[in-house]
Amino acid sequence: MTKRYRRNLVILTAVWAVALLASGWSPFDRATWWMEVAPALIALPILWASARRLPLTTLALGLIGFHGLVLMLGGAYTYARVPVGFAVQDWFDLARNPYDRFGHFIQGFVPAIVLRELLVRLGLLKRGALLAVLVMACCLAVSAAYELIEFGAAMALGQGADEFLGTQGDPWDTQWDMLMCLIGAATALSLLTATHNRQLDRLGA
Repeated sequence: MTKRYRRNLVILTAVWAVALLASGWSPFDRATWWMEVAPALIALPILWASARRLPLTTLALGLIGFHGLVLMLGGAYTYARVPVGFAVQDWFDLARNPYDRFGHFIQGFVPAIVLRELLVRLGLLKRGALLAVLVMACCLAVSAAYELIEFGAAMALGQGADEFLGTQGDPWDTQWDMLMCLIGAATALSLLTATHNRQLDRLGA
């Protein structure tokens, strides 16, 4: 692990710690907060544990850091109540708070680059069209799995899961969530592949 990577990881940890404190100080719903921030709490020790053997590119690490902040903001208010989402809703005269849609877009955008990096650096696939297709398929599979987790929470908690689900009365919310994830993955691959390749080249991947 280089000094630069360690410094970046320390910065990410510090930023997340402050954000977690702010997010969890007085969340709208404590159970929902735990469920929303859980991926960040799981990811952080994995990042530190894998830092020596598999330090990520700056792009991948930065995206992971941003994704964690998206989760923490959503956890603090619940996705249907994030203030910036209400502002966007008013600006564009939308029928619902769009922060949940944005969250699922990011759910595809960030993992697309992280999965791409892992597949390339572990020698599982070469760069190319097949890699892009498989990455998008994996992101969609992760999104579907997350929807099944939401389904399980709804069955177990009943009405208590409403804040976690964030459907806002939309009967097609599950399908929209998966579509936004797929669009996010495709967007990331379209916009960031060249930058990602350059960073992978510097790592000798």
